[in-house]
Amino acid sequence: MSLPVYLVDDDDAVRDAIALLLRTVGFQVRSFASPDGLLAGLDTLAPGCLILDIRMPVMSGLKLQQALQERGVSWPTVVISGHGDIEACRRAFRNGAIDFLSKPVDEEDLIDAIRKGHEMLERDSRLAAEAAEARELLSRLTAREAEVLEMIAKGLTTRQISDALGLSARTVDSHRAAIAAKVGTTSPAEQTRIWLDAGGPR
Repeated sequence: MSLPVYLVDDDDAVRDAIALLLRTVGFQVRSFASPDGLLAGLDTLAPGCLILDIRMPVMSGLKLQQALQERGVSWPTVVISGHGDIEACRRAFRNGAIDFLSKPVDEEDLIDAIRKGHEMLERDSRLAAEAAEARELLSRLTAREAEVLEMIAKGLTTRQISDALGLSARTVDSHRAAIAAKVGTTSPAEQTRIWLDAGGPR
């Protein structure tokens, strides 16, 4: 099942036409006649791709972008406008838009932009899942084991770790064995990947 698309446009005819087009090619579309409608139900919405009209009464598409950012929502956004200008385009991209399309919107351009947005969401979801898994694995380590793993991730050998921490090489090897058992791999490269996925410096 495809990820949802949220369309916000105060023009009924344009909104209906775009929604019909997108549903025809298989997208799940939820339409809103105003930014308030989207914001009111935001907490109940699954992550999706946004299509925002740039010129709407009360709150423009650009202001809606900013309001979403303030709420911690950074979903891929396609901005559409019948009155687009260079400055509006720049502001949209600065606010995180992935595309800026002029009305009448080219159907293929819009579909391509949404697919790009969904690919971004799927990638972000995958990375978030990997990070959560890595943090869970590292939560099993003692403070000393976490310290040793960080040094492994930085490319230090057992002897270098031993010297840096004032431990015997045998003790460092014991810590390394414990780390391997807890994270499920003896590979320093895989251990480094886990450490990075959990948020270690790159």
